[in-house]
Amino acid sequence: MELTNGMVMGASLSDTLANMWNAIANSSFFEVTLRLFEGLFTTVELFVLTLLFSLPLGLIICFGSRCKFTPLRYVVKTIVWIVRGSPLMLQILVVYYGPGLLFGWDLLPRFTAALVTFVINYACYFSEIYRGGIQSIPRGQYEAGQVLGMTKWQVFSKVVLLQLIKRIVPPMGNEFITLVKDTALVRVISVYEIIWMGESFIKKGMMWPLFYTAVFYLVFNGLLTLALGYFEKKLDYFKS
Repeated sequence: MELTNGMVMGASLSDTLANMWNAIANSSFFEVTLRLFEGLFTTVELFVLTLLFSLPLGLIICFGSRCKFTPLRYVVKTIVWIVRGSPLMLQILVVYYGPGLLFGWDLLPRFTAALVTFVINYACYFSEIYRGGIQSIPRGQYEAGQVLGMTKWQVFSKVVLLQLIKRIVPPMGNEFITLVKDTALVRVISVYEIIWMGESFIKKGMMWPLFYTAVFYLVFNGLLTLALGYFEKKLDYFKS
């Protein structure tokens, strides 16, 4: 009798849990969460790829803006000025529609156009951060390295670069967080990022999924802030 009761109670518990799971799975909250995670994947992919390409490109642009060859220096500075001075949304539209309207070329895939725009835009911003970091290193350190017989590259890689990385982490961190939020702009060319997914539920008469997207951004930026703080402490090898 006790065994039978135990089996009945076990079956009841499993049925209850199954019913609860089915209720959650069929609920709008579960559906919305799954759709937002789909959009989050696009957001994270754009974020990671942008940093992967724009960080080294920004250093190259920085060297170009400091080049002793005057024509090249002014061309690079002009490009940086245009990119930093115009809206990112406008740049996305130009990169996506421009080749087709101006030259009759096929349009780039939407995500590719967004990625190209973000890489160029953030590379220009990063180049200015690099430039400010390099210029903040006292000139005497370059001269001391040369006195010791070091080449310019050795001075940069072994003396300047270590200090540069530490000094640019805080402003770079601000740009990283801005990048997370700027990814929402790609919806202008119908790239299905997280806010696009949240807004799609408005047609079903639900407004709360749009506000729910803020939770994803807050968690993303919160984790990013913690990681940047940890990285900054690890780089505390010089005391200012």
